[in-house]
Amino acid sequence: MHLQHTIKAVVSRGDTSGYVAECVEIPVVTQGATLDETITNLHEAISLHIEDEDLAALGLAANPTVIVTMELETVHA
Repeated sequence: MHLQHTIKAVVSRGDTSGYVAECVEIPVVTQGATLDETITNLHEAISLHIEDEDLAALGLAANPTVIVTMELETVHA
């Protein structure tokens, strides 16, 4: 079994305000008013989610790295 060393998350603008972060591999979704707050909340939510879990059962290697991708809206000049 190949264990992943990364947890991927996508950050996008919220429907009304702020930002939303959603993990791809694990069921973690969080939000924040600013990008910094959203990333802080994401790290905290991931830590809480995997805290007492068997990481191998989730397909994750020990101490996975979080990789964040930002979805940007296209701006036309």
